[in-house]
Amino acid sequence: MPKQMRILVIEDHRDIAENIGDYLEPKGHALDYAADGVTGLHLAATHDYDVIILDLMLPALDGLSVCRKLRQEVKRSTPVLMLTARDQLENKVEGFQAGADDYLVKPFAMKELEVRIEALSRRGAHRFASRIMQVADLEFDPDTQTVKRAGRRLDLNPSLRTLLGVLMTNTHRVVTRDELEHALWGEDHRPEGDVLRTHIYALRSVIDKPFERKLLHTVHGTGYRLNADED
Repeated sequence: MPKQMRILVIEDHRDIAENIGDYLEPKGHALDYAADGVTGLHLAATHDYDVIILDLMLPALDGLSVCRKLRQEVKRSTPVLMLTARDQLENKVEGFQAGADDYLVKPFAMKELEVRIEALSRRGAHRFASRIMQVADLEFDPDTQTVKRAGRRLDLNPSLRTLLGVLMTNTHRVVTRDELEHALWGEDHRPEGDVLRTHIYALRSVIDKPFERKLLHTVHGTGYRLNADED
């Protein structure tokens, strides 16, 4: 009997995502969902999955970029099955070059999807890569939820670790206030007032204030960026 898997589905078409869940969840697999590339990358970077099912065309961050960042920046080796309506050879090559492990063209049979992800899961069980994210001397291990700077362990509550995970996943760009609020509270439960600023202040007090080099930068009118460079 095939093992039960934890699967991340990054797909913005709700019907497709629901059909995948309706087919796989009754078989005992646990599925998480993301409808855009930014959310998907954050989940992939901060949780353990046996397989990631990744759509090519996504809002916020396309599938190729998600896969590339997952491999090159986050250093995750989780097997990735890329879904796309494009069946040209150059599109497949581009996907593999970005770090995808397999490629499935829409529309597809659910049985074929199941067979593909089972094969990827078996292959992925033999792969290993460091999961620790790092910016300068700041380190975050999503597996153990351990945060260190200059070798010193830092104490962060779950909300601050969530913020840190999003910021460390996206060191290449400014993370908007909306993205950070969404990561903390979702769409329907955001508190009144500027609670995010209080969280950012608390995070900065732990990861930056005791150290000479500042890593968490405010980009006024936009959001925040975790980066070793001042600019």
